[in-house]
Formats: sequence, structure tokens, C-alpha cells
Amino acid sequence: MYLFLISSVFLSGMVVYSSKRKHLLLMLLSLEFILLSLFMNLFLYLSMMNYELFFLMIFLSMSVCEGALGLSVLVSMVRTYGNDYIMTFSSLW
Repeated sequence: MYLFLISSVFLSGMVVYSSKRKHLLLMLLSLEFILLSLFMNLFLYLSMMNYELFFLMIFLSMSVCEGALGLSVLVSMVRTYGNDYIMTFSSLW
């Protein structure tokens, strides 16, 4: 049951990531959704095998750093260009 839920969350995050690839904010949100499903999968695996859950704290701190970096890039792009659509940036392509 949980594995089906986690795989559906992961696949829906991948679908949103691939379909909204022109909008940076939606891409960042779908990446966080994918990271949440990976966290749940890792938690279930580590708890079933009776391993330490300390690695989850490292994983969460890395995902928070990734989210903060993505938001800082988003804020700088919005301040520079006025929007967050990737196809409007002439310096990126």
C-alpha cells in the first residue's frame, strides 16, 4: 500500500516536472515533491531493515539546501528579468 502511494507520488512529480519545464517555480515545486517521495521511500526501507535513521537527517539537510539554492536562483531571475519563464531568457540559450 505504502509502496504504491510512494511510487504514484514520484511518478506524478516526474510528470509535472516534464510537462512544466518552461516555468521555473513549478519545476522547483515538483522537484521538492520528488524529494519528498524519495524521503518516504528511504524512511520505509531503513525502518524495515532496522537500520539507523541518521542518514535521513543528512538527506533532509541536503534537500533543504537544494530548495534554498533553487529559490535564490528564482528570486535573482525574477529581479533581473521580471518573470520566471525560462524561454524568455536570451542569456541562457
